Amino acid sequence: MSMDYEKLYTAYYMQVYSYIITLARNRDLAEEITQNTFYKAVTAKAQFSGLSDELTWLCSIAKNLYYDELRKKRNTVGLDEIGHLASEESVERMAADSDMAFRIHLVLHRLEEPYKEVFGLRVFGELSYSQIAEIFGKSESWARVTYHRAKLKIQERMNEKNE
Repeated sequence: MSMDYEKLYTAYYMQVYSYIITLARNRDLAEEITQNTFYKAVTAKAQFSGLSDELTWLCSIAKNLYYDELRKKRNTVGLDEIGHLASEESVERMAADSDMAFRIHLVLHRLEEPYKEVFGLRVFGELSYSQIAEIFGKSESWARVTYHRAKLKIQERMNEKNE
């Protein structure tokens, strides 16, 4: 299958970058991994098979590169500034205020997996439930339930901090 990698890069750069910044919470690392993702996609011996959509394929490469980087460094990356939240859900709406956004990120930073990653993919990466399910190798309903549980956990923890 022949791909136009310039089109691929133009179409998906920001989505892959957004996905990785939710994992890494570090702009420089997210930029590096995003660049490496597209480099790997271009130079991969096993080309894109077409069994999933291109964004899911790229996010899988990015996720693997990120985990490779974590294994290399064996440490966690600090919380860094993350862009605005793009959803009309109540937790996401609260993030419009930068003070509130920071408090949400503190709660999110301490949230256990897979809730943290699923929430980040949905809100910051703007991925669909089916794309999230494909990344995890789970069903779309699993992705929906996990996202909504993550949202509830964040709301509960936000309410605890306000009391």
